[in-house]
Amino acid sequence: MPASILDPNTALVLIDLQKGITGLPTVHPADEVVARAARLAAAFRAHGLPVVLVNVTGGAPGRTEAGRAGGHTRPADWAELVGELDRQPGDVLVTKERWGAFHGTELDAELRRRGVTQVVFGGIATSIGVESSARAAYAHGYHVTVAVDAVTDLDPEAHRNSVERIFPRLGETDTTEAIIGLLG
Repeated sequence: MPASILDPNTALVLIDLQKGITGLPTVHPADEVVARAARLAAAFRAHGLPVVLVNVTGGAPGRTEAGRAGGHTRPADWAELVGELDRQPGDVLVTKERWGAFHGTELDAELRRRGVTQVVFGGIATSIGVESSARAAYAHGYHVTVAVDAVTDLDPEAHRNSVERIFPRLGETDTTEAIIGLLG
């Protein structure tokens, strides 16, 4: 279902658009996803709405069948946000150690302090950081919208599953341009 409305207190949350992740091979070109995310960020800022930039610096310690990602030493700038996001002093920076942006961070408190009732998501990876964060936002009682052309994944099937099956159950989905149009 296309996005129908944006609440007056909507925040944009961009997940893991950082140097170490945007350089990975993704379903949709990461530079296009970053460009759309940057357009969203500029539009939200222009309307005086919160922009949250999330990066990841670690991972959960549990064992998995897939093993731990990145079994090598990461470059020093791996967790740095990409410059195209044009981070501004008023932006909220959230650094996470897990997939989701809510677990073990101050994200919910930051949003509540600002009276946020709805969250628009973009970022990489669709089925990991974005989906985990969208699920948590929904569980915390926020209205959820996902900019489906501002997300991508390393796995085409995982991306498709999130976009077609999971996100519509958590909220609404639409394109970057349509969401910007809803800002008024």
